[in-house]
Amino acid sequence: MDDTAQKHGDVLVIDDDAVMRELVADWLEAAGYRVRKAGNCLAGLDEAGQAAPRLVVTDMCMPGPSGTAAISRFKEKYPEIRLIAISGHFNSGHGTSAQAALQAGAARAFAKPVSRKELIRAVAELLGQPARARLQA
Repeated sequence: MDDTAQKHGDVLVIDDDAVMRELVADWLEAAGYRVRKAGNCLAGLDEAGQAAPRLVVTDMCMPGPSGTAAISRFKEKYPEIRLIAISGHFNSGHGTSAQAALQAGAARAFAKPVSRKELIRAVAELLGQPARARLQA
């Protein structure tokens, strides 16, 4: 992978729901981004410790640290990381609100089910198009 792909492609997907985690990772990989995965915030922090990603897409409701606490941990340890928060609870009135996620440091917040198109658009706005997408354009 060249430096341009490395610069634009490093996304960490954190979700305790394996199906959702794999789906989001598949969408991002198909769009040309390099993706790593973790099943919870602590595993995500460990993964980021190997090499900090440029962007984290995280579920907001998981066992262990989650929600605004997870966003705060990432922003404290890696202030340059951009975050996208996703939750099935944003529109339910229970748990963390989308506004709280944004105030904690998320760049975008989406209610589940998030569409592939809106997620890819948000990632591209935050990171730029991956090298492969720029070559195809």
